[in-house]
Amino acid sequence: MTLLQNNFPTFLQGFGYTLLSSIIALIISMILGTFFAILQILPQKWVQKIGNVYVQVFRNIPLLIITFFFFLVVAKVIPMNGFTAGTIALSLYTSAFIAETVRAGILSVDNGQMEGARANGLSFSQSMRYIILPQAFKIALPSLGNQFINLVKNSSILAFVGGLDLMYQGNMVAATTFDTFSTYIIVALFYLVITLPLSYYMQNLERKLKHAA
Repeated sequence: MTLLQNNFPTFLQGFGYTLLSSIIALIISMILGTFFAILQILPQKWVQKIGNVYVQVFRNIPLLIITFFFFLVVAKVIPMNGFTAGTIALSLYTSAFIAETVRAGILSVDNGQMEGARANGLSFSQSMRYIILPQAFKIALPSLGNQFINLVKNSSILAFVGGLDLMYQGNMVAATTFDTFSTYIIVALFYLVITLPLSYYMQNLERKLKHAA
């Protein structure tokens, strides 16, 4: 308890950076993931290939390598700090998994929905926006919830590039107090403050949607 009291501002700062990075990465990865999911289901083969290459590249490269690439290579051309490099890497990495989840959701929607929308005069983009994607997101919601929770946990990667996040601050506290066990217990509890409510909310939302169906 004394460790937490003495270092509370440090933990709180790390918590804030973790939360901020997770929110930014969540927004970017949802936009990119949805975009590349749509590319993969378009009839044009070359467009599908672009979507497939993006997903396969970022799904199959460790997040740590993507993070170091932006921090050590891209940052030489476009100056950026560890927080920015880590958040970009986290966004790209997560978007590949979200793309697969959303694509599976889109493919689960009956083909007649798209045909009906087009027959009623809606364009492809309008059909996707108003008819297909709402149903696809509803189907994919449990998997998306897991992706969001993984995103928060994966944000600890920022610690490797000085991203000032919760894990980074925990490492600093452990190095100065030598109380490693208590420090990482506190760090874990801070992560649970984010992930447990998110997990509960997603389960609750999933139940509501099932009853509404």
